[in-house]
Amino acid sequence: MINLLDLLIPTILFLSVLISISILWPLLIGAAWSPASKRVVDKILDLADVGSQDILYDLGSGDGRIVVRAARKYQATGLGIEADPLRVIWSRINLKILGLNKQTRIIWGDIFKQDISHATVVTVFLWQRTNEKLKEKLQRELKPGTRIISYIWTFSGWKPLAVDEKDRIYLYVIGESD
Repeated sequence: MINLLDLLIPTILFLSVLISISILWPLLIGAAWSPASKRVVDKILDLADVGSQDILYDLGSGDGRIVVRAARKYQATGLGIEADPLRVIWSRINLKILGLNKQTRIIWGDIFKQDISHATVVTVFLWQRTNEKLKEKLQRELKPGTRIISYIWTFSGWKPLAVDEKDRIYLYVIGESD
């Protein structure tokens, strides 16, 4: 007969490790989860002028809310890249429940190691130092005309083409802002 304690201890250890990774890994690569409100998500997507022909990449997608909103409201294709395995699982379950699996995808990984060259729109809500590290990748991989929206933090040396001062949302365009 299996002792309940024999099952409980490994389960607690496993959950402790998973939660620790979930908290520490995103901090190590450049941002902690801090979700934008639905109002701000709509403003981000409106400022980017997202449409049905767009392929939106959300770098550090958290719970997937930007990817979901881009697909549902704007009929865009959405791809999120997230380092936190728990948020990836949550996002994937949510996309399945919402019936968005054909139009959206969430990848578990490091935003610096994923190919983003197919994006027409990129959204980020990362830290300033992470944005600075990301600039070279964006310039190297994105085509001219690709729109980049950054929430709260800027890209130093780049000129935003539009700014929502109240909510600190910045629109950059590859080939024009950089």
